[in-house]
Amino acid sequence: MPGVSRGFIGRGRSEHRDRLPPGQYDVGAGWPVLTAEVLPRLDPEQWTMTIDGLVLESRSWTWQEMHDLPQSEYHGDIHCVTTWSKFDTTFGGVSVDVLLDQVGPMAQATHVLATSTTGYTTNFPLEHIRGGQAWVVWTHDGQPLPREHGGPVRLLVPHLYFWKSAKWVTKLTLLDHDQPGFWERNGYHDLGDPWREQRYQGD
Repeated sequence: MPGVSRGFIGRGRSEHRDRLPPGQYDVGAGWPVLTAEVLPRLDPEQWTMTIDGLVLESRSWTWQEMHDLPQSEYHGDIHCVTTWSKFDTTFGGVSVDVLLDQVGPMAQATHVLATSTTGYTTNFPLEHIRGGQAWVVWTHDGQPLPREHGGPVRLLVPHLYFWKSAKWVTKLTLLDHDQPGFWERNGYHDLGDPWREQRYQGD
């Protein structure tokens, strides 16, 4: 059963109504913790990020190699399927585009399966993590990403519900078909667009 932090329950008035997807509320300064896994203790020196599957050359990067790549930041909002939204966040790390450019996705690659060190998985159409839409991040608001929020490193796909932003990410596998991940196999929507309220299968 997922764990929920204090502050998860609540409804606040938002100054950002035009940026609030349907069915969401502004969580304000808080950031609820919701996870399906026991929090791992991940040593950055032992962590690697791998992209494999339908690529010209599979590759893994160490923590230091990831930090040596061109860095970028996301400035914007995040939205959780459990109905909270958090505005004006900043995350820092590496764009997934940088990683994909180094491995060369094959023409037949259409989907991606993200895997965490815990074994958690989630899926995407490839087009949804390209074009400046996804990052591998390790800072939040200029500070190291907290462990309870996926630190030291997580995937960030902020235009989709936040269960898609896999905590403690370690691998992206490119596929020629859609392969549902953990929550998708348990009834959540395969895509998860907040603006279309794609929370569950059939939405």
